[in-house]
Amino acid sequence: MEPQHYVVVTIGSAGDLFPFLALALALRARGHRVSFLAPEQHGPWVRPTGLPFTGLPADESVLRDPDLWHPTRGFGVVWRATRPAMARIVPFVAALPQHESCVLLVHPLALPEADLCRVVHPGVRIAAAYLAPANLMTVHDPLLVGPWRVPAWVPLSARRAFWRWVGRRFIDPVALADVNAARTPHGLAPVPSLMDWIASVPDLSVTLFPAWFAPTQPDWPQPLVRGDFPLFDPNGDASLAPGLTAFLQAGAPPLVFTHGTGNTQAAAYFRDAAAAATRLGRRAIFLTPHREQVPADLPPSMLWQDYVPLRALLPQAAALVHHGGIGTTAEALRAGTPQLVVPLAHDQFDNGARVTALGVGASLPAGRLNERRLVRALDGLLAAPGLAARTRAVAARFPPGGGIDKVCDALSRSGQE
Repeated sequence: MEPQHYVVVTIGSAGDLFPFLALALALRARGHRVSFLAPEQHGPWVRPTGLPFTGLPADESVLRDPDLWHPTRGFGVVWRATRPAMARIVPFVAALPQHESCVLLVHPLALPEADLCRVVHPGVRIAAAYLAPANLMTVHDPLLVGPWRVPAWVPLSARRAFWRWVGRRFIDPVALADVNAARTPHGLAPVPSLMDWIASVPDLSVTLFPAWFAPTQPDWPQPLVRGDFPLFDPNGDASLAPGLTAFLQAGAPPLVFTHGTGNTQAAAYFRDAAAAATRLGRRAIFLTPHREQVPADLPPSMLWQDYVPLRALLPQAAALVHHGGIGTTAEALRAGTPQLVVPLAHDQFDNGARVTALGVGASLPAGRLNERRLVRALDGLLAAPGLAARTRAVAARFPPGGGIDKVCDALSRSGQE
């Protein structure tokens, strides 16, 4: 196929970055031209790959906003924080040669701006890459809004009405004015409802998670290509630090606790984690770049690390306790490591429900977390009959190479249409 120019756009934390980076590198390996747009702070991950990188503005003070991890207010925080970055997409595409065939491969939150690119660069194709099932609206089970599950007996008509209410109550008041203000100068009609419209923007939708994790739903956008988890870590093959290796060799497999690299508000979580590990008589490793969140005086049975490649660590762990980010969830599934998901917001509750349904973990909402509940949840998880066999069976489902080829094939075909 004729080489294309792929403009890859993502936002968010490293968990959002790495899947898009994996796709960008795979497309470049096929001979395509690739431009990569992502938050400026991810430059140290992207620039060493040699991909042309455009850093997008990101206000890291948003990480201190207490509403960032709120089940319903979190979307508003993320939306407002990403608008300055998304505003850079349209002028970037407008500056490209008009004769150049171009495909935008974007995070779903970039779809409003991607649609504007059709005006400034006619013929551009748009592909939306969905990192997690919760990013795709559906009326089918499991239907969760934050920690609240809609019962299976609720009819589809009521579920559709419920989603319309969610859009009017939580989404449109935050996002719709911004979207329509950006459309007006381009002569585009206003959007009446973001949730009804945004899934219709892409020419192609791809899932960066497999059907065995989340089966295709009848109301997901079409055309849709199912991918696998494109797990990627620039330091994935790095050896573990000597101190960590010595710790792992000194005793039984530890519990590993993390709550996401972007979470600066996890002090209570790590305090409960340390107390629970003590009560269970378990060794523990705490992963966070923010040392101040972890109890200052750790006993010899506990260790803090700022960063460790999960691919190397998890096979040596008794269990992973984490926030439920899709990248961390997938790494634990691949490693065959039992996991306790402690979701805060966004897609994390849905990811936790799917881990539980697979029989390889459990979920305990962060809003209900305390030492006693954490002890009980971990005790029950680690004693579950058949757990080891189920985690091995799920790990065996991961294809060699991260399953990227099918997605790249679909993107290449889209660029030729």
